[in-house]
Amino acid sequence: MVSQKITVKNMTGFHLRPAGILCKIAMNYKSKVQFQFNSVTANAKSVLSVLGAGVKNGDEIEVVCDGVDEEEALKTIVKAIESGLGEEQE
Repeated sequence: MVSQKITVKNMTGFHLRPAGILCKIAMNYKSKVQFQFNSVTANAKSVLSVLGAGVKNGDEIEVVCDGVDEEEALKTIVKAIESGLGEEQE
């Protein structure tokens, strides 16, 4: 299991479009891909789970990957979040 904390930088947080992009990326991996925010653990492969976490601009989340391709999954997910998931950043 690997994890990394990251601050969400896109202006609108994880609304439908970036949540969908995050899920699409996460589904490319066999590993379990989740993130933790406050007391919520969200499945990054589920749009509803990502939306339900209520992540906004400036919030810090911890991405957690566990499985055969966990290192690559973590690296790709973190890079996508850092790039704003297709949205404007601050």
